[in-house]
Amino acid sequence: MIPELCARLEQRLGTRVRGAKQLSGGDINEAFEVSLGTGERIFVKTHPSPPAGMFEAEARGLRWLAEADAIRIPRVLAVSDDSPAFLALELLMPAKRRPDFDEALGHSLAALHAFGAPSFGLDHDNFIGRLAQSNVVANDWPTFYWASRLEPQLRLATDRGLIDEKTRSSFDTLRLVLPERVGPEEPPSRLHGDLWAGNLHVDEAGRACLIDPAVYGGHREIDLAMMRLFGGFSERVFAAYGDAWPLAPGAGERISVYQLYPLLVHVNLFGGSYVASVKRALSDCI
Repeated sequence: MIPELCARLEQRLGTRVRGAKQLSGGDINEAFEVSLGTGERIFVKTHPSPPAGMFEAEARGLRWLAEADAIRIPRVLAVSDDSPAFLALELLMPAKRRPDFDEALGHSLAALHAFGAPSFGLDHDNFIGRLAQSNVVANDWPTFYWASRLEPQLRLATDRGLIDEKTRSSFDTLRLVLPERVGPEEPPSRLHGDLWAGNLHVDEAGRACLIDPAVYGGHREIDLAMMRLFGGFSERVFAAYGDAWPLAPGAGERISVYQLYPLLVHVNLFGGSYVASVKRALSDCI
């Protein structure tokens, strides 16, 4: 850890940094377990040149999720988007998963979603990975899902030459029928926004904990579709969710609609290898 970051942490936390151990696992930021003069150990992530406002947006997202008091969210200790930029959180020391881990996770996610959000969107923009994520508020979910989710990522992928004109035309077709594809009207849910297995951790009591959010108010099925996209969640989780808050009829047929957004994000983050998956999902939607 660079001396400038140690000095900034000491200034923000009001105690000296006694040591730091680099952690593995992040593909965007560097991460450290930091020992403080108080004897406490904390988690710190940093980046030499992050997008402006990235860490502050993540801190706001963690606090927003924590307001629901539905599932463990790591506590924000300090944040700075000035160089050296960092986010300091309480350190999670994972224990063995409790026997009812999956059922408790499903119930907790349902409670998080049911806590709700003021609108479709959010009062500020944020990020998904290192990509900007617009959260301009819309009066209805189909409008928001197209204007602030699908269309910006589609435009970026098209501008980069990753999406061909035929596929772009198919998205235009989807836009016309999108209100019929997104399911019955529901109030906005409080979403994690990037809910893949890598953002699910286990705390010292063996309970579920969520990290690295890309929050906003939206349709709850998009979180659930993201969970199914890359695996890592058992059917017991989804069954427990459904017991706590049943999904509207036809939810299984809407999974592809709601996987289009994270798939487009992966096209823009990691390249054309995800385009075929976008095309398959799109063909299921129109």
